[in-house]
Amino acid sequence: MDEIDPQLLRVLRAVADGGSITRAAAALGSSQPAVSQLLARAEQRLGHTLVLRSGQDGRGGRGASLTDAGRVLADHALHVQAALSAAREDLDAVGGLSRGRVRLAGFPSASSTLVPAVLAAMASTAPGVTTSYVEVEPPEALELVRSGEVDVALTFTHVGDDTGTDPALWSRALGRDPLALVTARDATAPERRDAAVDLAAFRDARWIGGCPRCRGHLLASCAASGFTPDIVLETDNAAAVVGLVAAGLGVALLPRLALVTTVLPPQVRVAPADDELARRVEVVVARGADRVPSVWATLEAVRASAHLLDGPLPG
Repeated sequence: MDEIDPQLLRVLRAVADGGSITRAAAALGSSQPAVSQLLARAEQRLGHTLVLRSGQDGRGGRGASLTDAGRVLADHALHVQAALSAAREDLDAVGGLSRGRVRLAGFPSASSTLVPAVLAAMASTAPGVTTSYVEVEPPEALELVRSGEVDVALTFTHVGDDTGTDPALWSRALGRDPLALVTARDATAPERRDAAVDLAAFRDARWIGGCPRCRGHLLASCAASGFTPDIVLETDNAAAVVGLVAAGLGVALLPRLALVTTVLPPQVRVAPADDELARRVEVVVARGADRVPSVWATLEAVRASAHLLDGPLPG
């Protein structure tokens, strides 16, 4: 069936109440010819006669009454108007952040650092907005944004990553997350905590790799230092990596965000890696989504939490 215009329902209700097209037009703030044309187009489109015109009705206008088809539609007018008013109120409520929903995605080491701060800020500044969270690696997070399954994504990139430019997405850099070499205390390591470690000094070590993206970055970083790391173990669980290092089973590169919430046993030491190896943390939304009030509020909460990227390495 052809689409029924809500304006048509209002016109039919006004005709039923006023008894003429002229009075219906006056009640709606329109002209009699405009209302007559709207009715004529609707009758032609729907294939039903909606209004019967008659002679003078004794009140200075040409009388009109609704057919059965017209009465069926007019009876829906009040319900439709109520629904439209409710929709307008809901929309205004969302605009005022008294209602709404935001779906957030983030990478594992953000889950225990940036994400709690963002969710706490949202609970404080926009308590009417329901915020959900899913933990995924950056490539999956970007796909979820593209598909509309999440609204805001926390991601990261490494120097040299060929991520390209996606016109469907908008991103903003939040800061740098430095990497550190995690070794056992008895392993060769620089004495000064403020000196960047030379990865080449560990060319003969056993290495522990992380997620596929982090593993690729490890391979590229070691290649730049002139060797290929012997990756014997792989896990994207930072606590597990630290445990493996503490047991003397290998060395690893871990980001600061992963280290600040991980208990470091005394037999483990942390040394800063070259600053060029740091990853860039970003927030990503669909282009234009920042105009949605709840998404904008989330972006503000993310920006307010970006200071967590600053600070010294633990250990």
